[in-house]
Amino acid sequence: MRSESEMMRLIIEFARSNQAIRAVIMNGSRVNPNAPKDPFQDFDIACLVTDVAPFRQRQDIPAYFGELMILQLPNDMGDPPPDGDGSYAYLMQFMDGNRIDLSFHPLEKEQILVEDSLSVVLLDKDRRYPDLPPPDDHSYYPLPPTAKNFDDCCNEFWWVNPYAAKGLWRDELTYARYMLDTVVREQFMKMVDWYFGVQTGFQKSPGKLGKYLKRQLDPSVWAQIENTYASSRADAAWQALFTMNDLFRSLALEVAQHFGFTYPAEDDRRVSAFIRLIHDLPRDARTIP
Repeated sequence: MRSESEMMRLIIEFARSNQAIRAVIMNGSRVNPNAPKDPFQDFDIACLVTDVAPFRQRQDIPAYFGELMILQLPNDMGDPPPDGDGSYAYLMQFMDGNRIDLSFHPLEKEQILVEDSLSVVLLDKDRRYPDLPPPDDHSYYPLPPTAKNFDDCCNEFWWVNPYAAKGLWRDELTYARYMLDTVVREQFMKMVDWYFGVQTGFQKSPGKLGKYLKRQLDPSVWAQIENTYASSRADAAWQALFTMNDLFRSLALEVAQHFGFTYPAEDDRRVSAFIRLIHDLPRDARTIP
């Protein structure tokens, strides 16, 4: 695997040799002083250019950086559809394990890039960025919820809970797990982030998709979060749902107390009772007692 210094030298040489590239900015975990370092961190490289068009669909660009394992051109894909912001990117995974996400942006997009607090200028041919501050991850701190954010999260969490329960009772594995692991969990993780924010004064980052939570939360809370991830067995999925509901309630009450919000205890009580009824209902039942 090529070293970080080798990769950085290759990136800088590429930019210096092309007149249209006026500046190079690196974002992401490699410039995050709080991120654990490992060999699999991407090189997130943004080039500011006088014209993006000459950098589109160029096979020589990926080839310059090494032997590819796989290439993705997100701006040429239909699913998901591209952003259409005038930029163009090469997402390159190389055979030696290195990965570069290389993007080209019009010069007028510079402010969007430098406003990311995880930004380091690698090359500045026109000396446009003399005072960029040292990188930190404050752009990724969770934001305190408004009362409306909190109410909507609680409402959606308890509203979609029976979807997962009904899928489990019907033995519809794919449907039930999508509801549990995607739809219900999305709201659950919002509450986890707000709880984390309360615990840290909203001055730390939980990481993308909560990837740093394990090393920052109380071990007892993390252990409960781990228990919300189930195997394919129905009994394990039921237990994960019950654990998720109990932990959501506990965290939401702490967030509500901190901000002076009102937790929808009656919604919780009624839905929780319904979930338990579904769990206990015989599989051959045709009516709800």
